[in-house]
Amino acid sequence: MDPPAAKRSRDCPAGPEERDAGAGAVRGRGRPEALLDLSAKRVAESWAFEQVEERFSRVPEPVQKRIVFWSFPRSEREICMYSSLGYQPPEGEHDARVPFTRGLHLLQSGAVDRVLQVGFHLSGNIREPGGPGEPERLYHVSISFDRCKITSVSCGCDNRDLFYCAHVVALSLYRIRHARQVELRLPISETLSQMNRDQLQKFVQYLISAHHTEVLPTAQRLADEILLLGSEINLVHGAPDPTAGAGIEDANCWHLDEEQIQEQVKQLLSNGGYYGASQQLRSMFCKVREMLRMRDSNGARMLILMTEQFLQDPRLALWRQQGAGMTDKCRQLWDELGALWVCIVLSPHCKPEERTSWLQMLSKWDKLDVCPLEEGNYSFDGPSLQPTVALSPELLQKGSTCITNMEGWVGHPLDPIGCLCRALLEACHLEEETLAIYPDSGPEKRKVAYQHVLVPGSPGESYLAMALEVALLGLGQQRALPEGLYAQDKVVRNEEQLLALLEEVELDERLVQVLRKQAGQLLEGGPFSGFGEVLFRESVPMHTCARYLFTALLPYDPDLAYRLALRAMRLPILETAFPAGEPHGNPLDSIVSNRFPRWFILGHLETRQCELASAMLTAAKGDPKWLHAVLGSIQQNIHSPALLFKLAQDACKTATPASAPPDTTLLGIALELGLQVMQMTLNTMTWRRREMVRWLVSCATEVGLQALMNIMQNWYSLFTPVEAATIVAVTGTTHATLLRLQLDAPRREELWACARTLALQCAMKDPQNCALPALTLCEKNHAAFEAAYQIVLDAAAGGLGHAHLFTVARYMEHRGLPLRAYKLATLALAQLSIAFNQDSHPAVNDVLWACSLSHSLGRHELSAIVPLIIRSIHCAPMLSDILRRWTLSAPGLGPLGARRAAKPLGADRAPLCQLLDAAVAAYITTSHSRLTHISPRHYGDFIEFLGKARETFLLAPDGHLQFAQFLENLKQTYKGKKKLMLLVRERFG
Repeated sequence: MDPPAAKRSRDCPAGPEERDAGAGAVRGRGRPEALLDLSAKRVAESWAFEQVEERFSRVPEPVQKRIVFWSFPRSEREICMYSSLGYQPPEGEHDARVPFTRGLHLLQSGAVDRVLQVGFHLSGNIREPGGPGEPERLYHVSISFDRCKITSVSCGCDNRDLFYCAHVVALSLYRIRHARQVELRLPISETLSQMNRDQLQKFVQYLISAHHTEVLPTAQRLADEILLLGSEINLVHGAPDPTAGAGIEDANCWHLDEEQIQEQVKQLLSNGGYYGASQQLRSMFCKVREMLRMRDSNGARMLILMTEQFLQDPRLALWRQQGAGMTDKCRQLWDELGALWVCIVLSPHCKPEERTSWLQMLSKWDKLDVCPLEEGNYSFDGPSLQPTVALSPELLQKGSTCITNMEGWVGHPLDPIGCLCRALLEACHLEEETLAIYPDSGPEKRKVAYQHVLVPGSPGESYLAMALEVALLGLGQQRALPEGLYAQDKVVRNEEQLLALLEEVELDERLVQVLRKQAGQLLEGGPFSGFGEVLFRESVPMHTCARYLFTALLPYDPDLAYRLALRAMRLPILETAFPAGEPHGNPLDSIVSNRFPRWFILGHLETRQCELASAMLTAAKGDPKWLHAVLGSIQQNIHSPALLFKLAQDACKTATPASAPPDTTLLGIALELGLQVMQMTLNTMTWRRREMVRWLVSCATEVGLQALMNIMQNWYSLFTPVEAATIVAVTGTTHATLLRLQLDAPRREELWACARTLALQCAMKDPQNCALPALTLCEKNHAAFEAAYQIVLDAAAGGLGHAHLFTVARYMEHRGLPLRAYKLATLALAQLSIAFNQDSHPAVNDVLWACSLSHSLGRHELSAIVPLIIRSIHCAPMLSDILRRWTLSAPGLGPLGARRAAKPLGADRAPLCQLLDAAVAAYITTSHSRLTHISPRHYGDFIEFLGKARETFLLAPDGHLQFAQFLENLKQTYKGKKKLMLLVRERFG
C-alpha cells in the first residue's frame, strides 16, 4: 500500500508567549477532567472548533493530547468492514483466510510491539511466525487517521488487496483495545516548536545521519530551496506535517485503494463466466451496502469505481455488435449495480451537491453506446389485452377492457417497492445495546426484531405498518408479465425477496388491521388489483402473495383468508373459457396466443399455485364447507396432472394421521383428485402412471370397500387394460388390502368377484397383455378360469402372437394342465415361421419346450405336432436337434393312458421319418443358399456346418450314399471355388 502522503501545509507554530496565553485562558475555566475528555472526543469526531482553536499551538497540551487520543477509530466494526470482503458476523470472522481474523490472532499472540503514536500517525512492528523451516518475519506498519477514520495505511508486506492486511488490523486493534499502553506524542510540528535553534539543527543532522542514504538528496534539495529567497517553498506559509491531521475544510474518509478496486473488478469481469467471479463481485456489492448502512462516504466512491469498470467491460461492445443479449449472470450483476445506485441517490443522508454530481455521472454513463438497456417490455396492446372471465379466472361489465398498469412495480428494474419497503423496515430495527462482532453462537441466523416507529406529523401511522402496506400494494398490483426469461425470473425473485422481508415481521394487532384492510381493498380493487374479479390473460398470478396473506390472516379472519386465496387460484394464461353463448373457441385463438410473451416461468408459477392449494387443503381439514370450495377451485384452475397428483397425495396424508381417525371428507377429496388425474392422463401416458395407479388403489382402500369396487367397475374410464389387470385387480385383492378393509367372508367374495370380472374384461380387450394376469387371478374360481381360457383360445384365432401363446402354455403346464398347454403350444406353432438362417430365433427355446411337452405326452401328440414342426421350422440345425432329442428316449403316456413304448422311436420310421427328410432337405437347401454369397473367411464355418449335416444324413439307412451324392453335387456345382472344394475333399474325401 502507498505510504501516507504529507498533509497540507500548516501555520508555523506560535511562540511560547502565545501558547502560555492560550493555555491560561483554557485552564482558567477550571473544567473537570471528564468534561475535558468529552470536549476533546467531540472535537476528534467532528473537528468542530467551537471550544478550542484550530491550531494546536494555541491549545494547552492536555487538550492537544486528548484530541489526538480520541481521534483514532474506537469501533472494531469499521476495522472489520475494511479488512474482509463480506461482513458476515456469524461465520465470516471465524474464517482463517479473512484478514481481520488473522490480525486478531496476531494481536492475541502478542505479535504487536513498539507501538508509537505521533499526533495523528500510528506506527508499530508486527512479528509474524514463518512457515515450517522459515524464520520469523517482521513487518513495519504505519497508519494515518483523522476524525475517527483511518485515512491511509502502509505495510511492509506489500499486500495488494482491496482492503487492509492482517498486520494493519493487528496494529489497529492494539490501538483500540490497549489505547492507554500506546506511547503518545503530539504532532511533530508541536514538538519542533518547543526546540531552539541548536536543538533543531541537532535534530535535523541526527535525522539525516540515521537515514543519509535515503534522505540526503532530498535534504540537500530542500536546503537549497530554503536558502533561495524567491523559491516557492519560501512563499508558502508554514510547513507540512504528516502527523498533524487534516484541516477543518478538508474532507476525510476511510482509506480505500481505488487503483486496486478498479484492477480487481476488471479482472473479475474478465472471468465473468465463472461462478467464483460472480460471487466475489456480489461480495463487493455487499460491501458497498454495508458502507451505506454505516453512512460511510466510501460506499459511493467504491460504487463509482465499480461502475466505471463495468462500462469498460469489452463484452458489452461485442454483444452490441452481435445483437446478442447479456448472459444471465451479467444481467444479475447489472441489476445489483442499478439497485445500489437507487439506494445512494435516494439516501436522505447525502448532500444536495453530492446528489447533483451523481445524477450528472449517471446521465453521462447512460448516453454511452455500450451502456446496456434494461430487458423487458412492460406495455401491451392489440389482441393480448382481451380479459379472461371465468365465471360468466357478465363480469366484463364490471371492469375496464384494457390493462391499467403498463409497468409492474414488483420486478421493475429499479425495484421501487423493494427499496421503499427496506427503507421503512430499516427505520424500525430494534437496536440492541451491544453489537457482537465475534459472536460465540453457532451459524443460526438471528431473527430481525422490529418495533413500531411513529411517523412524524401523522398520528397513528408507523413506519412498520407503512412497510407492510407498501409491500402488499406492490405484490397485489395487477401487472403484465414482462417479456424475456430474465425479466420474468426477476419478477419471481423480487416477489420472494419481498415476502421474505414480510415473514420476518412479527404481526401484532395493528399490523393485522393493516392486513385485513389491504386484503379487502385487493378483493375490491377492480382492474388495478391482481385479486380483482376481472383478470387479464397475461397478468402475473397472485399465488405467492396469496399464500402469505392466507397464512397470516387465517388465525384472525378465516373467511377473508379463504376468499382471498380462492380468488388468487386463477392462472388465466392457461384458461380457455369464453363468454356465455360461445360454445367453442375461435379457431384463430391459437394464432393470437402466439403473440403473447412466452411464459418461461410457467412451470414455476404452476408449482406456486399448487402450494397455495395445498396450504388451503391442509388448513381446511375438518371443515367440509371450505374443503369443497377449495376442491372446486383446484379442479377449475389447476391443469397439470403431476401437480394434481401431488395435491391428492398431500390431502390423503393429511387426512390419515397415524394417531387420529381419518378425515373422511378430506380423504374423499384426495380420491376425487386422484380420479381426475387418472382421467387426464389415460390417453397421454407418463412415466409416473404406475405410481399413480398404485396410490389410487391405496387411497380407495382407505376410503372403503365401495370406493375400491367403484374404481374396479369403472376401470375403462380410468385405467388401461394392463393397469387394471396387473395393478388394480391384483393390488385390490392382496392379503394386506383385505386385512386393511377388515371384510367378512361374503364381502370378501364380493370383492374377489369384482376383481375377476375386471380381469376378464381386460383380457377380452387386450388379450396379449392381460390374458395371463386374468388366468392367474381366476385360478380359484373354475367358471372364471374356464372363461379366461376360452378368451385365450378365441384370441389365438384373432391374432394373439406365438410369444404370448407360448407364455400362457407354459403357465398351463406349470399349473398341471399339460393337455391345455399342448393345445396352446400347437396354436403357437401354427403361427410361427423360422427361416433356414434363424438358428438364434427368440422362439427357439419355446419350440424345444413344445417338442419336449409333446414327447412327454405320448406318441399320438408327438405324431400330431410333427407336421406343424415341418411346416413352421426351416432351420436345419433346429430340425436335427429336435429329431435327436426325440430319438433319445421313448415317448410318454398318451391321452388314453396307453403304456409307454418299450424302446425309443427310430428316425427312419414314422412319425420321425418325415422330420428326418425335412432336416436333410433343409441342410441341402441351406448349403446352396450359403454357398451363393460365401466369402473365404467363412469357409471354416461352412465345413463345420457340413459336418453337422453328415451326422443328420447318417440317421437314414442310406445316409452315407445320400451324403456322398450331396457332396459330389456341391463339387460339380461350385467347382470354381477351388480353395473351398479342396477343404471339402480334405475333410470328407
